[in-house]
Amino acid sequence: MTKVSPSVHPNPQCSGAADEQIGFRQLLAESGVDHVHGMEILRLIKMCAGAYDRILGERMRDEEISLPQWHILIRLYLAERNGQAALMPTDLAYSQRLSKNTISAHLRVLEELRLIERHLDPNDLRAFRIRLTTDSRSLIRSSTPLHLEFLNELIAQLSPEECEMLQGLLAKLIESLQRKREDSIGL
Repeated sequence: MTKVSPSVHPNPQCSGAADEQIGFRQLLAESGVDHVHGMEILRLIKMCAGAYDRILGERMRDEEISLPQWHILIRLYLAERNGQAALMPTDLAYSQRLSKNTISAHLRVLEELRLIERHLDPNDLRAFRIRLTTDSRSLIRSSTPLHLEFLNELIAQLSPEECEMLQGLLAKLIESLQRKREDSIGL
């Protein structure tokens, strides 16, 4: 049986969560579960994503837009670069894993700041499509180098080889998860 080692939570205020994690691992071990690699990898990925969001959210606290709003602008920018001049709010909500109400609130703010425009969908006059403005494109082009520099600082403890290896492993994991999803829905 694989030894299940407890993780030390980086935030002492969350020691209850760490205790729960240890208890859960002990339950798995007592139930005869030999490997917790899948759970541990996904837990670490979620912790990295959460830490990343907290760090960037804190860094963007004094900015005019929030981190989720920045992600929306980046999504629109990438779609535009791939030939999609505008996206439906429902597509944005899905890609950002946000509810329709939350995406609507973010879009309202971005529209008030003149960073996006809403246009009627020519194929469905009840629907709108969202597109970037000249101001948002300029903001993205001017902010992205600083943003990427900061992201590189966050992973500075990893060597270039470790970064390459981690990217490859995560890409392989994503591919596996996508195949599992396709298999489960019969694609």
